[in-house]
This record gives sequence, structure tokens and C-alpha cells, in this order.
Amino acid sequence: MRDALTGTRIRDRRVMAGTKQSALAREIGISASYLNLIEHNRRRIGGKLLLDIAAALGVEPAALTTGAEAAMIATLREAGSGAAMAEGELDRAEDFVGRFPGWADALALAHRKLAGLEHTVEVLSDRLAHDPEVAASVHEVLSTAAAIRSTASILAGDKDLPEEWRDRFHANIDADSRRLADSSKALVGFLDPETGEAAHTGSPQEDVEAFLEAQNYVFDAIEAGEADIAQIVKDAPELTSVAARYIAQGVLQRMGVDSAKVSLPALRGGLDDVGLDPTALAARFRVSVACILRRLISMPDLGVGLVVADRAGSLLFRKGVEGFTLPRFGAGCPLWPLFQAFGAPGQVLFQRVRMPSREEGLFDCFATAEPVGYVDVNTPPLLQSTMLIVPVSAPEDAAGPSPFHVGPACRICPAQQCQSRREPSILSEGF
Repeated sequence: MRDALTGTRIRDRRVMAGTKQSALAREIGISASYLNLIEHNRRRIGGKLLLDIAAALGVEPAALTTGAEAAMIATLREAGSGAAMAEGELDRAEDFVGRFPGWADALALAHRKLAGLEHTVEVLSDRLAHDPEVAASVHEVLSTAAAIRSTASILAGDKDLPEEWRDRFHANIDADSRRLADSSKALVGFLDPETGEAAHTGSPQEDVEAFLEAQNYVFDAIEAGEADIAQIVKDAPELTSVAARYIAQGVLQRMGVDSAKVSLPALRGGLDDVGLDPTALAARFRVSVACILRRLISMPDLGVGLVVADRAGSLLFRKGVEGFTLPRFGAGCPLWPLFQAFGAPGQVLFQRVRMPSREEGLFDCFATAEPVGYVDVNTPPLLQSTMLIVPVSAPEDAAGPSPFHVGPACRICPAQQCQSRREPSILSEGF
């Protein structure tokens, strides 16, 4: 079995070497977007391309491809944990792999498929509920079907219709049926982009996230104050729409303003002195806490996430972190400190939270809301809230406040008893 985690090892080695995704892709002669798919284990890799990547990273190819057995053991332990298996039984996973490699392979494959199906159900259900393109497409299908039914009812019910009107109704049915076929084809394409029936189906925000991730959220030209942001946006292959380019330009402009206030070397020195304390860092550099939170995501080794929202609850910016699920569309959990910060603009909130997942992830969240843009007389200030998400490295040994239970978003949250629930979850108990 080819190790399913080769892409993950490539990404880890690249980050350890301090190499940008775009730089590595350029050196080995592929696009940054294709390398991004490889690093997320969405494309198989082998042969010359694997040798080229290993040479560029200065490692032996075996360092990127070996370890399948260890990965299988980890997968089986994960499956056992999900089934509430006793710790003693979990420790026998290695013995099981050694004695019954075929059965272990089959069980690990089934577990991965189940996890993939769970993710697919979450994504498709979330998309059906919130994606405006899908909603518009479904509305088009339903309204066209209703029009066809109405016309057909008239034809079937009135046998004495003049021939002229009958011809008109037949023409209407023909036109509506063609429109229904086109709308249905587009809907299938939205839900299954691999069919090739429709164009790219990612949202503009997802395109921007892929663009930023390909650069590890660091742009040397912006850090040096020499960037042509419009040209960077224009040249980005991930930005496939006007909306995506518009969003990306705003993100990069803010990144440029923040980098002029706090350079990455200076921020690294501040972290060495005071640690990951946003308020102390903000005081040290005389900037807002929100500025510090945004700057911290440009340091990949920290492994932190970030979410920015407006007062309407829309998530304007998302940088995920493993274990802290962010909704693909719509707002997040109202219990996040991100939204609580709107009640006290300028105040910095800290909350240790627990996110429901297979591993019950534990995170420290820092949130603050601040006005953006200009302030006018008798005009409510435009507020944005920013939340930094910091994984707690050793949850079992973590000291500090008791964690507060939050969720990703109601639609994909398994918590059954929650006063803040807005809609039922697609995840039933034990799913």
C-alpha cells in the first residue's frame, strides 16, 4: 500500500526547511496549486516528481514515503478511540498490524472511507443549507418544474384550447424543459465538481484561502514594503473570480499596513521576550491587539488559526487549525469569544475552549473587536472582531481555567443539549 501521508510529510519537511510552497513548486517545475493538492494528500505522487521533491528538500526519498505501517497503526488507534475502546486494547494495534497486515489494511481503509464520507455529508449538507449558488440553482430548478407542470395542467385539462394557444403552450414547455435541463446540469456540477459538467465551484473566500495557504500567509515583497499588490492578485492562479480578487486585495492591503507597523523579525523578538501574550506584544509595539493577532498567522511555526467577523456574523477571514472546525458557509458558533467581543469593543477576551471532535481538541482563544474605517456623526461604527486560535499542545497536562464547550456551527455540531442552537444538526448521536 502506498503511504497516504506522503503529502503530509512533504509539507512538514518544507515547513521545517523554511521553504515557501510557491518556491518549492517553482524549483521542481509544477504549479503551487498542484503542490498544494499533493501536500493535502489529494494527488498521488511517485517516480521522478518524488525524487525531484526529495532533492529540493535535501532528504532521501524514503524519508517521504516510508512509515506506512506507523500511519496504519495511528489510523487503527484512531478508529479504536472513536469506538470507545479501552486503552489496553488500543496498545495492541501494533501487534494486530504485525500479525494480520491484510485485515489491518482493510480496517484502516474502511475507517478512512468512513471519515471521508462523514466529511462529505457535512460539506454537502452545509453547502445545501448555505451556499448561495446552490440555493439559486435549486430555486431555478423548482420554479422551472412548477412552470412546466402548470402549463401541462392547462393542456391536459382544457381539450377545447384553440390551436394557436396550444402551440404557444407547447413552445413554453419546450423552452422550460431546456431551461430545467441546463439548471439541473449546473446543480450537479455544483455538488460534484469532478464531473466536469460545470466550472470551478469553490467560493471566492475558499479561493482566497487556497491562495494565502500556498504562500504560508507570508509575502516577502509585502514584508519589505515593495509589493505591487494588484499584480500579485492578478498573477495568482487560485483567484479565479472578480470576487476572489477583490477579497484578496483587501486582505493583502491590510497585511501591508500591519507589516509596516510590526515586522516579522521584531515580532519574533517580542515572542522570545514575552511569549505568546497578545496584550503584552501590543503594548510593546504600540499597536492594537487585533493587529498582533493578524500578524501571528504569518509565522507558520506557531500553528495558530484566525477568524475575523463583522457584526452581522459573517466570517470575513478564516485560517483554520487542525481540530477547530470552521464552517464552510454562514456564521460560526455564537458561543465563540469572537462574537462575545462585539459586546465590549476594545476589550480583550480570553477563553479556553473545547471543540467536539474525535480528539476533543482544546484551544486558547483571544478575541477583540475594533472599529474599522472612518467614524461619522450619528453613524454606528463599523466593527470587526478578530479571534486567534491557539492549540493547547498537551491537553491532558494543561493547567488553567476549565474549558468552555463550543461547537463549529449548529449544522455540523454534534452537541445535543445547547441553548444557543439555531437549527438541527445533520450529525446524529454516535454518527
